[in-house]
Amino acid sequence: MTPSARRDGTPENRREKFYLSNAKPAKKQHVRFEERRKNARSGKLTEVPHPLADNWWDDEETKNRKDNTEGIRLQKVLARAGVGSRRHAEVMIDQGRVEVNGKKVTVQGMRVDPNVDIIRVDGVRINVNEDLEYFAFNKPRGVHTTMSDEFDRESVGAYVSERVASGQRLFHVGRLDADTEGLLLLTNDGELANRLTHPRYEVSKTYLATVLGEANHDVIKLLRTGVELEDGPAKADYVQIVDVHNGQSLIRVELHEGRKHIVRRLLKAAGFPVQRLVRTKVHTVQLGEMKPGTMRALNSSELASLYKAVEM
Repeated sequence: MTPSARRDGTPENRREKFYLSNAKPAKKQHVRFEERRKNARSGKLTEVPHPLADNWWDDEETKNRKDNTEGIRLQKVLARAGVGSRRHAEVMIDQGRVEVNGKKVTVQGMRVDPNVDIIRVDGVRINVNEDLEYFAFNKPRGVHTTMSDEFDRESVGAYVSERVASGQRLFHVGRLDADTEGLLLLTNDGELANRLTHPRYEVSKTYLATVLGEANHDVIKLLRTGVELEDGPAKADYVQIVDVHNGQSLIRVELHEGRKHIVRRLLKAAGFPVQRLVRTKVHTVQLGEMKPGTMRALNSSELASLYKAVEM
């Protein structure tokens, strides 16, 4: 009779002896390496686990990060921020395209705190803090740039009162005088707001001014060269005559200064008093077709551009 065969096809040897072991299984052999290392350090174990047992190649910083179980996995944070799927985020981490607090990340599973850590992809900062909000607001003419007005005048705060009542703490970035309308940024990110208004970063603003008088090329040259004001010289970075009609002109002015009423004073000194002034752009954020009194959230590219402009 042909003996039965094993699964691998070899004949089964029924005469092979079988030995029983009285050895007991190792205690806590399922405990992870990190836990065994902690136990060894705290004196619960008499010997430190062998360094070749698990991930011996990790440097101390990586080991500390793996020991930390707080926070959210980096790839999950990136996916929430709209960078891509978790799988795509993992690929970017493997490629060395992701930085956390200025240091390149190449190890999967790192945990971060979105409220604290600064994360960049391809050198561009990504907003991963869901508590921070950024809006573009079209301020109507006659509205004062304050969140509340002691004289009960119409203010920006009245347009965001529902958001503030729901717990959102918003404030305006810079100011527009009451007679000036157009783009005003609102946020609860104090650091970004301070940097956008700091002279060091020279963030550009663009205005569309309706003035009295028919402007010509000489006006462009004068505004680019500069005029002397009561608080010092001032000049525009860019000037364009958009239209001239019936004794009035439409002039586009771009500058990075933030002195009070700087555009009105600059044009008046050039001989063209302003009748209407609209701010249409702050750096790369544009007013577009927004109606007066409306607001919208900034998109990721606009926000990334602002971060870059102020070196955040």
